[in-house]
Amino acid sequence: MFCAALLSACSGQKRPAEQLIGDVEATVIAASTEAAKYVPQELADVQGKLAALKADYDKQDYAAVMSAGPSVLAQAQGLATAAAAKQDDVLKALNDEWTALAGAVPDDLIALQNRIELLDRKSSKRIAAGIDLPAAKAALGDATSLWSKAQAAFASGNLGEAVSTAKDVKGKLDAAAASVRLELPSPRESA
Repeated sequence: MFCAALLSACSGQKRPAEQLIGDVEATVIAASTEAAKYVPQELADVQGKLAALKADYDKQDYAAVMSAGPSVLAQAQGLATAAAAKQDDVLKALNDEWTALAGAVPDDLIALQNRIELLDRKSSKRIAAGIDLPAAKAALGDATSLWSKAQAAFASGNLGEAVSTAKDVKGKLDAAAASVRLELPSPRESA
């Protein structure tokens, strides 16, 4: 009689346990793309707990599923919020970097262009040793082209690509400036 009552209670929890696991799984799937990018450790933790729930379910330990499931569901529901908060932090940092670079790069382009023009006028005279004018001109052309690409990425809303490309531009400009003995300020100094 006791076994029959226990079996009946367990089978009565099977449906709710199955539904709870389904809810957790659907919530994790819905949040997984952004969570994988921004809060991968939290996602892995929830996925591990979901796997444990499924293991309990497979062992027909529906009471364990019903006991642990609500907190796992709450954690799964928090993934989207945590990912959104982290994404906001990342976007703010990228925006700050872009602002600094966008303030520095145009001035650096002009300064390098002016230095190259000054050295070009001296070309009939002797240019100091260690100055590589052809390399600086080529780097200036590359940097100008890349800067257009960075601005286009920014305009299309791809802040990550814009910042990455702008950093490449700044690196090329710094190297070109060094080849013509021109000291450029860092982006933070010019911001």
